[in-house]
Amino acid sequence: MINRTTKLRWRRRIKRSRLQVEDYNQSAEASLEKNLFRRLDKLIYVKRFVITWVVLVVLLITLTVIQVFNMSQYYQTLRYVSGGSFYEGVVGSFSNANPLFATSDADTTVSSLIFDGLFKYNQKDQLVGDLAQSWSVSSNGQNFTVKLRPNIHWQDGVPITASDVVFTYNTIENPNVESPLFNNWYGIKVSEVNSRTIEFKLPSPLSSFPDALTNGIVPKHILSNIPTDQLQSANFNNVNPIGSGPFKFSEITVKDSASNNSSEQVELVPNTRYFLGKPRLDSFNLVSFNNVSDMIASFEKQNIQAMIGLNNVPSYLKTDSSVYINNIPLTAETMVFYQNASVLLSNSQMREALTRAVNINQVISALGYPVIVARSPLLPFQTGYNAAANQVTDQPIEAASLFNSLGWTLSSNGYRYKGGQQLQFSLYTQDNSEYQAVARSLISQWKKAGVNVSLVLLSTDDLKSVIANKSYDMLLYSISIGIDPDVFAYWDSSQAQLNSIPGLNLSQYKSATADTSLAQGRTVFDPALRAIKYLTFLQDWEQDNPSLALYQPNYVYITRPKISGLNLVRINNGVNVYSNVANWEIKQVEVTNK
Repeated sequence: MINRTTKLRWRRRIKRSRLQVEDYNQSAEASLEKNLFRRLDKLIYVKRFVITWVVLVVLLITLTVIQVFNMSQYYQTLRYVSGGSFYEGVVGSFSNANPLFATSDADTTVSSLIFDGLFKYNQKDQLVGDLAQSWSVSSNGQNFTVKLRPNIHWQDGVPITASDVVFTYNTIENPNVESPLFNNWYGIKVSEVNSRTIEFKLPSPLSSFPDALTNGIVPKHILSNIPTDQLQSANFNNVNPIGSGPFKFSEITVKDSASNNSSEQVELVPNTRYFLGKPRLDSFNLVSFNNVSDMIASFEKQNIQAMIGLNNVPSYLKTDSSVYINNIPLTAETMVFYQNASVLLSNSQMREALTRAVNINQVISALGYPVIVARSPLLPFQTGYNAAANQVTDQPIEAASLFNSLGWTLSSNGYRYKGGQQLQFSLYTQDNSEYQAVARSLISQWKKAGVNVSLVLLSTDDLKSVIANKSYDMLLYSISIGIDPDVFAYWDSSQAQLNSIPGLNLSQYKSATADTSLAQGRTVFDPALRAIKYLTFLQDWEQDNPSLALYQPNYVYITRPKISGLNLVRINNGVNVYSNVANWEIKQVEVTNK
């Protein structure tokens, strides 16, 4: 039993404990009041402090990442390397790779990749040896001697010799073969001097002759046993062509043959025997389409990496930074050829008035892309070109005065008349976007001068017929001139007749003094002397205005991606794009800089 003394002791202890708890509570409340509640208004400063440090840490991490990325770019770059398959689109089907017969875009592309010529044009548009190592000309200018490179082979391993070259040109000269090149080789004799040397004998001196030696050479050991009248249909042409070029034929495949969107693919693989070394691409594939829209659609899907043959580039491709549009100047000239044999246009003052009425810059602006202005029948880079003999244009007041002096006066309707007859002409051209834009600009300007010119748009085949018959008042057309200034075929009187060969004097221009100048200029080999000989022709042409010179047309080559090794100054024709194809590269890899 607990006595009274013990109970009182316990009560005192309990009371003392309660007092201690109350003291602890009061102390804790005082501490909270002092250390927390009185400092709550300062937490916003703490928050700002913490946020500031977090931002600094994030910024430091970001800058570190950027620096590491930039350093990696500094030490690593993209470089082109060998490899990759290249796909190029073209409109029109492939049928014949034989250089003796190839004419279409598809055929000439495949032919130029499989076959080499004696000479070729490099990326600076200079004539250089291809299969030929060197050449020389006799003192009389009629005998050309070409020496082949040593150790060159056909793609089947057989050595290439002078007999192959002789066989090629003798076959072209055979009328039974019906080669499109026949007219270029009429009267030229080709003979073998030894296994590596060929001699060409011309009926008269011709300084531009080496430029004619760029066509592909074909193998005698394969084709000599085929009857000449069967060469155009031989399996060699499209089943198993054997050349000496950078690529060799592999196979043809047809996709979606049952549909209207069918396409044909010609696969070419590297020629390991190519004398300049194995090409860097793994394959070159030419894909042919039925129409332009199908080709562009395939390019948009990135099924092909290049397109050729476009006259009009879609605007959205022009603004796509991944697309490279190569507008390569051609050694050609777009002109309006006046029909000098017609009643009205036989008058040189009439032709001069029409010429002076045109502003060439307005014509070019209608194209929507840059081209080089042409002022004469020779181009500025050619031997003999003389700016002092350039054609005079953009003089509307002088043009009006000339029209008036000829009796053609303006009527109230804005057109010119003479004795009740309206001054009117028809302008013929090919039906494509480029020629249409140029023609409409010309017609608009001539209308301002009071001349009524109607536009006649024709298909390629129909236009060829019109050109052959010279049945036009005016013809808007482009002619290939080349590097050499020999333009005899386009302006000599002998080429104005309907039955002349090749008959390319599209204006039917005739001038005795110009003829003499043209004939002398093509027989002279010294550049300075040639320039002197051609001056009379240029002066006569400027005064006579047989045609209206406009501009150098472009060859449009569109690619995605950019091609390493494609650096062209200008070209003679589309196949010259491939002059350096063995060195093309499209594949890129990251490499570390040392």
